[in-house]
Amino acid sequence: MATLNRQEIDFHHKMNFIQHMTDLTSSQSSSVREGPLPSLTALRAFEAAARHESFRLAAEELSITQSAVSHQIAHLEAHLGKDLFRRTGRRVELTEAGRLYFPYLREAFERIETGTRLVSRPAQQELTVQVYVTVAARWLMPRVHTLQKSCPDLHVRFNTSQMDWEFDPRNADIGMVCTVDSNRPGFSYTPLFESRLVAVCSPNLLKNQPPLVHPRDVARFTLLELYTAAGDWDAWLGPGGRSGLGEAASIRFDSYLLALEAACDGQGIALAPDFLAEPDLASGRLVSPIRHSVPQPARWYLVARQDRADELAIQRFRDWLIKEVEPLRRP
Repeated sequence: MATLNRQEIDFHHKMNFIQHMTDLTSSQSSSVREGPLPSLTALRAFEAAARHESFRLAAEELSITQSAVSHQIAHLEAHLGKDLFRRTGRRVELTEAGRLYFPYLREAFERIETGTRLVSRPAQQELTVQVYVTVAARWLMPRVHTLQKSCPDLHVRFNTSQMDWEFDPRNADIGMVCTVDSNRPGFSYTPLFESRLVAVCSPNLLKNQPPLVHPRDVARFTLLELYTAAGDWDAWLGPGGRSGLGEAASIRFDSYLLALEAACDGQGIALAPDFLAEPDLASGRLVSPIRHSVPQPARWYLVARQDRADELAIQRFRDWLIKEVEPLRRP
C-alpha cells in the first residue's frame, strides 16, 4: 500500500471532518428545526469569547463574571453536542467546530447591531453634509430640489466652513471631498468621479492677444492660483511645473469659487475642475484659452465614519448623490 504524504493526510482529515459535520447536520436537521434554538445569552457569550479567545475578556465586555461566561458556553456545547473550545490550563482555543460556528454568529450579531441602529433612528432624519463652498455654489445647489423630492423627510444642512480638504467628523455626518488619501483608518469612502483641470478666463482677456499655443503661454497673464491646491498648476503645466514660469504674476485664493469669479472679472487665468467651471463656460462668462486639460491629482469621494456608514440618512443621501454624479463619471 502506498504511503500517504502529509498534505494528503491533512486533506483526508479535513474531508472526514466536513463529512462528519454534514452527517451530523443531516441526522439532526429535523430535530434542530423543530426544537428550540440556543439561548441568545449563550450565543453572545460564545461569540465574545471566540472573538477575544479569552473567557476573561469576554466577561469584561459583557459585564458578567468569567464563571458565567463559562457556564453559558457549557450550556451551548451541551445543546449542540459539540465541544467549541479546547481548554488548556488558563488558555482556551477554538476547536474545529468552534471555528466553523464563529463566523456565522459574528455576522449575525453585526447585522443585529446594524438593524437596531437603523430602526432606532427617529422618523424625521437630519443630516449635516460637509461640502466645499465652490461645489455647493456651482454644482450642488442647482440640484438640491431633486433631493427634496426624493427624500422629503430628510432634513439636510450643508456645512461649507471647513477649510481643510479632508472630512472632519466633528462638524458633519458625511462629506463630499477631493483627496488622494482614501484609506484613512476608521472612515468609509465611496468613489464618486474623477475630474479634469481646465484653464479658464474671461473672453475679454483674450481680445487683441495672440492665441495661446503652449500651456506655458499662460505666463503672459496673471495666474489665479489656489494656495490650498498648489499642485494643480504643476500637474497642468507638466515638466517644470509652476516654478518653470519664473516670476509670473499671480493672485492667490483659498477657494475655486473666488478664483473663478476673479477670472469672470477679467483679472487673469484660473485653473479649476471642469465640472465647476462648466456653468460659466456654458453661459459664455468664461472660455478656455487653450485646449489642454489634465486629470485632477485627487479624486472625489463621499466619506463618513466607518461605524456610521450604514445609517439610513447617510445611505439615502449617498444613493441620491451617486445618481446625480453619474454624468460626471468617465468610462
